[in-house]
Amino acid sequence: MPELSFTEENYLKAIYYLQQENDTHEVSVNDIAEKMSTRPATVTDMLRKLSEKKLINYEKYKKTQLSKSGLAAAIQIVRKHRLWEVFLHEKLQFSWDEVHEVAEELEHIRSSKLIERLDAFLEFPRFDPHGDPIPNAAGEVEPASNTTLSESAAGKNLKLVAVKDTSSAFLQHLERFGLHIGVSLSIDEILPFDHSVMVSIAKAAPVMLSNKITTNLLVVELPVKKK
Repeated sequence: MPELSFTEENYLKAIYYLQQENDTHEVSVNDIAEKMSTRPATVTDMLRKLSEKKLINYEKYKKTQLSKSGLAAAIQIVRKHRLWEVFLHEKLQFSWDEVHEVAEELEHIRSSKLIERLDAFLEFPRFDPHGDPIPNAAGEVEPASNTTLSESAAGKNLKLVAVKDTSSAFLQHLERFGLHIGVSLSIDEILPFDHSVMVSIAKAAPVMLSNKITTNLLVVELPVKKK
C-alpha cells in the first residue's frame, strides 16, 4: 500500500461514503466536489493521483469507484475514525456532537499497533456514537439499518440505531427532543400534508418531528411484547 497524504486519505473516505449511498457504487466528480467542498477541477487532479496509485478505477469524463486496494484503505480510515469517536465519547466524555471534528484529525495516525490496542481497550465496539458500524481489523463491516423513521408506519414501536446527519447542529437539535442512540420511540401519527411525524419518545409526552428530521433517523422495529 503506497503511503498516502492526509488529503488523499480524506478523498478515499469521501468516495467510500458516497459509494455507500449509491447502488452502482460509482460517483461523479461533482458529487466528490460537493462532499469535499472544493472545485471539480481540484477533484479531477486528485483523482489522477489516486488512479496512478491504483486506488481508484478512473477514466476521464466518467464516474469513478474505489479499486480493491482503495476500498481496503478507505475502510481502515473509517475504522480508525469511528474507534476514535468511541474513545472520545466513552473515555473522555466528549458529547456525540463533538467527536467528529476531533476524530477527523486522529484518523490519520499511522500506527496500526495503536489502533489494534485502542480497539481492545474499548472492548471491540461494534458501533460508533452515531450508530455507524465499526469495521473490524479484517475490514469487515456489519450491515446497518437503512430504514428511516420517515419510512416507518404509524403504530410501530422502534429503536433509534443511527443518524445519517452527524453535524453538530443536527445532533444538538435532536437532544432537545431527548433523541439519542438506543432510545425507544413509537409513532403515534403521520401527517399527510408535510409528512411530519408525531412520536412518543421513551414514554415521554408526544412530540412532532419534521420530515427533515425523520429522514435522517435510522431505526429498527422492536418485537411486540407478549402479554
